[in-house]
Amino acid sequence: MEINFAERMNHFKDGIFSVLNAKKRQLINEGRKVYDFSVGTPDFKPEESSMKALMEAAKDPDKFKYAIADLPELTESVIKWYKRRYDVDLNADEITSVNGSQEGLAHIGLVLFNPGDICLVPAPCYPIFEIGPFLSGAKVEYYHLKEENNYELDLDSIPEETARKAKAIVVSYPANPVSASVNPEFYPKLIAWAKKYNVIVIHDNAYSEMTFEGFEGTSFLCFEGAKDVGVEFNSLSKAYNLTGARISFCIGNNKIISEFKKLRSQIDYGVFLPIQYAAIAALNGPMDNIDKNREEYRRRREVLSEEFGKAGIPVKLSTGSMFMWTRLPEGYTNSGEFAMELIEKAGVIVTPGSAFGEDGEGYIRIALTNTVEEIKAAAQAIKDSGMFKEKIRYIFKILLFKQDFLFADDTDMFYFYDTFC
Repeated sequence: MEINFAERMNHFKDGIFSVLNAKKRQLINEGRKVYDFSVGTPDFKPEESSMKALMEAAKDPDKFKYAIADLPELTESVIKWYKRRYDVDLNADEITSVNGSQEGLAHIGLVLFNPGDICLVPAPCYPIFEIGPFLSGAKVEYYHLKEENNYELDLDSIPEETARKAKAIVVSYPANPVSASVNPEFYPKLIAWAKKYNVIVIHDNAYSEMTFEGFEGTSFLCFEGAKDVGVEFNSLSKAYNLTGARISFCIGNNKIISEFKKLRSQIDYGVFLPIQYAAIAALNGPMDNIDKNREEYRRRREVLSEEFGKAGIPVKLSTGSMFMWTRLPEGYTNSGEFAMELIEKAGVIVTPGSAFGEDGEGYIRIALTNTVEEIKAAAQAIKDSGMFKEKIRYIFKILLFKQDFLFADDTDMFYFYDTFC
C-alpha cells in the first residue's frame, strides 16, 4: 500500500537527540566510556515527599481513572507557590496543567492562530517554540538573539511592519539554548511593546530557578499588565527534577486559559492523578533543594568552563539555565561535524548549535547534567583524544616566534609546551 504522508512532515527531520543517542549506544556496545552532555535531564533525585505521594496515590485503583480536570488541591498549590516564590496573586481561572511545557507549547497555538497568522520566535530557537506555531498553521518569523547583546531580545530590532502584523511572540528567559538571563527591566518593556502592537506574549519560564552572575529568577507575571497580554508556562521538570512525570502549568490571561482548557478537554483527559499528587507535594514542600541544586549547577559550570578550556574548548560562563552555550573551538566551523568528531574521538557528547536553527551554527550546547568528577574525566578524555593538540601546538609555535623565542627544532618546542602548558 502506498501512503502519501502530510506535506507538513517534510518540515521534520530525525531529532538530533535521537542521532546522538544512537551514536552513544554504538560506542557503549563497543565498550567505550561515554560522557553525555546533550539532553537536559537533571541527575538530581526528586523530593522524597513527591515520590512518596505518587506511590501512595498509585496504590489506589481509583487514581488510575481519567483525571478529567486538575484537582482543586493542585490549583490551590500553584496559587500558593506563585505567591510564595514570585509574590504573584493568581486566581483559579488563570491556571491549567499540561503534560509538560513541551505539550502545552505544541498545542496552545491551536487556540491562538488562524492559518497565516504570524508568530515571532527566537533564533537560535528551542525547537518546540517554532514547531507549535507551525502545527497550528501560523507563519513563523524570527527575531535574532545576538551574543553582542548578551542574547537579550532587542524589541527595537523587530521591524515596525512585522510587529503590526504579528499575532504572538514566544519569549523565554532564562533562555534555552543560549543560556542567558535578562534583568527585570526587560519585562515592562516587553509588556508595553505587546500592548502597543496588540501581540500576545507566550513566555516559557522553565529555568527561573537556575540563574547566575547576579541575575535573579523571576516570572513574567510579576510585572503590571502581564496578564493582559499573555501567559506563562512554568514547569516542575527542572526545579523539582520531575522531567519524566510531564507536569507543567500554563498560567496568566484567563480568556486564553479558558479557551486552552476547552481545547485540551477534546484531546486529553487530564494529568495522571498520582502525578498530580506528586506535584502537590513538591509545590507545598520546602525550597531548600532548589537552592542546593542551583549552587551545584553553579559549581559545575565553573568547573566545566575551566576544565574544558584547558582541554581545548573555551566555554563562557552562562548566566541562566542548566546549559552552557559557547562558540566552536578555533579551526572548526560546522557544529554537527565537530559534535560527531568529539563523540568519536573523546566519547563526549554535546549538542551541535545547528540543532537550534541557522543562528545556532558555529556554537555548541553543553548540559550541566554530570557531576564535577565526571566533568573533569570528560575534559581529560578530550585532552587524551589529541583533537586539539596539533592545533594548539601550531598556534603556540606561531606565538613563540612572535615573541622572538628560538628553538633548535620541534622536539625542543614540544618539550617546552608539554612541560609548561
